[in-house]
Amino acid sequence: MSDDSRPSPSAARTAAVIPAAGRGVRLGPGAPKALRALGGTPMLIHAVRAMAASRAVSLVVVVAPPDGAPEVKSLLDAHALPERTDFLVVPGGETRQESVKLGLDALPPHFDIVLVHDAARPLVPVDTVDAVIEAVREGAPAVVPALPLADTVKEVDPATAPGEPEPVVATPERARLRAVQTPQGFDRATLVRAHATVTDNVTDDASMVEQLGLTVVTVPGHEEAFKITRPLDLVLAEAVLARRRLNDGF
Repeated sequence: MSDDSRPSPSAARTAAVIPAAGRGVRLGPGAPKALRALGGTPMLIHAVRAMAASRAVSLVVVVAPPDGAPEVKSLLDAHALPERTDFLVVPGGETRQESVKLGLDALPPHFDIVLVHDAARPLVPVDTVDAVIEAVREGAPAVVPALPLADTVKEVDPATAPGEPEPVVATPERARLRAVQTPQGFDRATLVRAHATVTDNVTDDASMVEQLGLTVVTVPGHEEAFKITRPLDLVLAEAVLARRRLNDGF
């Protein structure tokens, strides 16, 4: 019998980090995007519940705006959340990358798998969350849910001013492209090393792991895990919620 004290993959404990420190300028002025109402409930609460819906997730860390941790803590306290899951609020940084690192730093040592989830993807189904966790348990250092693209994509030479025509320089093969969602899942030690090593300002954590030379794998994403960025996205999210309530009593 091995004397390795680490837990077996099936016993590995999972925590989720939700960076929610952004202002969400594309949704217009007002409250930070994560605090906008969706079906009468703040988007952040939907995202927290989505992570806690997985029985594998025993801790959710919400990374609040730098000066907004008390407000976010009060928000969580005011809404019904699963009792079997622990919740923690920590103040974030000036960038998403800084905020994720601060969330990582707040994790107790006994968590071996870390999910990083966008607060702006409040409707991700639990099956997607579980699929990401399972792939990390099976040995992948980094896992992202992803969908095939419906549209043809063009690479262009960006215009120097908004609205100017942009010359097309290439048409990537669509069958090889995927639209990446969250939660992204990681072996904790790998993600910690990525944040300690990569200094570029990146748009997602998986790309940091790629820069370490490690393989990131995809699992099937879900159409309801879309990111709420513009007002039209809110309309679609409200429609998804209405359908869930009708079908599932959600």
